[in-house]
Amino acid sequence: MAAIALEQIAKTYPNGHIAVKGVTLEVRDGEFMVLVGPSGCGKSTLLRLIAGLETPESGRIRLNDDDVTLLGPQQRDLAMVFQSYALYPHMTVRDNLAYGLRVRRTDSGAIAARISAVAEALELETLLDRRPSQLSGGQRQRVALGRAMVREPKAFLFDEPLSNLDPSLRAQARAELLRLHRRLQTTIVYVTHDQEEAMTLADRVAVMRAGSIEQVGPPLEVYSRPANTFVARFIGSPPMNLLTVPPDGLSDPRDAIIGVRPHDVRLGKGEPFRASVDLVEPRGHDAVVHLSLYDAKPSALLAVVSAPKAPLPDTEVRVGFRPDSMHFFDPASGARVNP
Repeated sequence: MAAIALEQIAKTYPNGHIAVKGVTLEVRDGEFMVLVGPSGCGKSTLLRLIAGLETPESGRIRLNDDDVTLLGPQQRDLAMVFQSYALYPHMTVRDNLAYGLRVRRTDSGAIAARISAVAEALELETLLDRRPSQLSGGQRQRVALGRAMVREPKAFLFDEPLSNLDPSLRAQARAELLRLHRRLQTTIVYVTHDQEEAMTLADRVAVMRAGSIEQVGPPLEVYSRPANTFVARFIGSPPMNLLTVPPDGLSDPRDAIIGVRPHDVRLGKGEPFRASVDLVEPRGHDAVVHLSLYDAKPSALLAVVSAPKAPLPDTEVRVGFRPDSMHFFDPASGARVNP
């Protein structure tokens, strides 16, 4: 296993696009680190820099205590699993698992032992003689993971490996990845644009925007104490409401953007603000209520309420927020103000 340290890593492409801007990040030995952010934020480029598939223009990359900044992928002993899985279609599962070891001229007895151990861990024993075309998406994902595992690398790098799966298979594959990580305690760096996936899998998440890291921390900490308005809106579904509300009825009237999670919005008689109900989205046990506040800029507000208690569209309701649920952000920089 390995600890991975990035020190002021920067990468600009020949067309002038700045993909990564001075990123510093430490991935601990045995940690499941997830890089999450919108498309084009630089997370896949950062993963390729760790893998050695790209070379930074400045900064250093360390594996444990070794500087590997200028080393090629083969010299880093890292395993990368791509979105496409990249399995050889003419080979059986057994041969796909063995291929990388045969290229390295590993002893045939050692190859058989590693394949047996990995097949058992990933429940692939009954699939070893099938070809990729005979496998489901979830099974192909496990084979791609197994092909990386048989190498016994220092760390695993995943680039959106579940994005081609349908929702039910993605949930199953996430659970398999979590079980595997807990069993092996290996270092994983995982890239996704799906914040739900990030919050489910990560020991810590690094939220990226425009080539920079906005916040790093455990998922619950990032959700509960977002460092700025970008993180506040990106993490959480539905996203956090960001409002400028008149101070009447609020315990803290400082000049700031006020953030409130939709689950913390209260509807009921006696609440301080008036709003109209624009739309109600049922989601099974709860509902997302789209509101327009009369005394706020912007006026749009989302609330999540129990489905039986959802108001009707085109009605008026009273709205309030618990004081201890409010987040305050600087209106100029977007940075968090309250502790």
